[in-house]
Amino acid sequence: MIIIPAIDLIDAKAVRLTKGDYNQKKIYNESPLAVAQEFEAAGFTHLHLVDLDGAKSGHIINDKVLRNITSNTNLKVDFGGGVKTNEDIALAFECGAVQVTGGSIAVKNREVFEGWLKEYGDKIILGADVNERKIAVSGWQETTDMDLFTFLADYHSKGAKYVICTDIAKDGLLQGSSNDLYAEIMQEFPKIKLVASGGVTTEDDLKKNEKEPTPEELIIKLNTQIEELKDQRLRSIAELENYRKRSEKDQADALKYGIAITHLPQNSATCLSFRYVGSCEMLLFVCAYGIFIFLIFNAGF
Repeated sequence: MIIIPAIDLIDAKAVRLTKGDYNQKKIYNESPLAVAQEFEAAGFTHLHLVDLDGAKSGHIINDKVLRNITSNTNLKVDFGGGVKTNEDIALAFECGAVQVTGGSIAVKNREVFEGWLKEYGDKIILGADVNERKIAVSGWQETTDMDLFTFLADYHSKGAKYVICTDIAKDGLLQGSSNDLYAEIMQEFPKIKLVASGGVTTEDDLKKNEKEPTPEELIIKLNTQIEELKDQRLRSIAELENYRKRSEKDQADALKYGIAITHLPQNSATCLSFRYVGSCEMLLFVCAYGIFIFLIFNAGF
């Protein structure tokens, strides 16, 4: 699961609407860039950026904000709102968007949107904002008679892999998300990568919206774990071989210089003992890694 914070834009400011009502606008910050940088500093890697001016007017308005954020952060930005023409989508990608969301265009100009799916593939996110399970468009100002699941099934068959679904009735209220609806979507379309949006407030909302892995995803995860275990095994074998070589070298050096070596258990000291003239005996205590610790002279002067 990836948690993606969102910034909604009106007049180049970070705002929030309540249930999509432009008359219930709350300005959170005059600088969307500052908000994005705060998200990045908190550890987020992705950002959902919505041009509400663009969604209402029918063409991109806040492209400069998009460019400013992508130029001054490392966030992977998906951008939506007002993307209606080939020129709009080219501008969004030129300004640094990693993915572009198409919602109204997918309803009002299917031919253009289907062309984007073919041309851009996974860079396209299907926007499926709903009001009582009916698709809403034009910045949520219009509710169509198109059923959500019929809409998703149609575009999924045409190659749409990424979907962002916002339940307008929950959006901006901070009273919890439409967990049952999102669970139903994931059950009906297990291969869709769903971004669940609207009303997400608590950690419990996140847990409920977490998608159960498909058998294919489980296999990929298990194969990754197997490869990691293989890599750990190879590293352990290499370390053991290096230790063996060091031990053989220590023994060879001991024989060469006439030192008697007593090997003690790992992490304890090894005692090296040899005698000089008469009554002088020198003991060298060497740790398991061959580092000399101290010398003791015991001379019978």
